[in-house]
Amino acid sequence: MVSERCKISVKDILQKMALVYNTVELGEIDLILPLSPGQIQELKKNLLNTGFELLEDKRNVIVDKIITTITQMVQDEEHPKTNYSDYISSKLHYQYTYLAGIFSSEKGSTIERFIIMQKIEKVKELLEYGEFSLTEIANKLQYSSVAHLSNQFKKVTGVTASDYKRNKITARDNLENS
Repeated sequence: MVSERCKISVKDILQKMALVYNTVELGEIDLILPLSPGQIQELKKNLLNTGFELLEDKRNVIVDKIITTITQMVQDEEHPKTNYSDYISSKLHYQYTYLAGIFSSEKGSTIERFIIMQKIEKVKELLEYGEFSLTEIANKLQYSSVAHLSNQFKKVTGVTASDYKRNKITARDNLENS
């Protein structure tokens, strides 16, 4: 989805600049050769023109990797059934407390809060598609119960999941009928 388009956009920029790379992942480019200061500035400019930015500060890079890992984890419905903190630590090869400290100081919020927000956005998406019941969505996103998902959804959005779905269906029907 979005992540693939992002990677394709970055690859296009690299190719237009004739920069040779090994891999392009979300939040990370593995270049074959180091860049000159002029190439760095050109890359920054080209990335900004497409809505991206070049992260050079180690703390910002780590935060970006945390965000990317969480986003991929929530979007991937087949992700391993494991504790989020263990998963993030194993993916980034740092202790979770270290990652949590950096994330909190840079973002002013906790990793846990970010995960909740990402999961709620995924719940909204799945509700809008209408293909899954709330029970199926709770299972897909590793909620301990439908009640837990429902309570968290209402706490974050201010409406119940059922009301959210009903409002989206009504809005879509109104658009189609106008």
